[in-house]
Amino acid sequence: MTPAPIVIFGGRRVTAQCDGRVQILELAHSDHDVIVFLEAAGLDDPERILDSPDSVEWRGGRAHRYEAA
Repeated sequence: MTPAPIVIFGGRRVTAQCDGRVQILELAHSDHDVIVFLEAAGLDDPERILDSPDSVEWRGGRAHRYEAA
């Protein structure tokens, strides 16, 4: 199984895989932050993929939760 190209970690660090490289984007405090980071990284319509396990993996916490771990 291929890992999701976007990983949102506990503490909500956001990474994206682009051209075979993993890039740390930012620290998110909300879904809006994640969407802004992904748009800045060049993704079209990132809001649509937040709940897609093929595209986004939420690690170390529940999806869409941003409180301190």
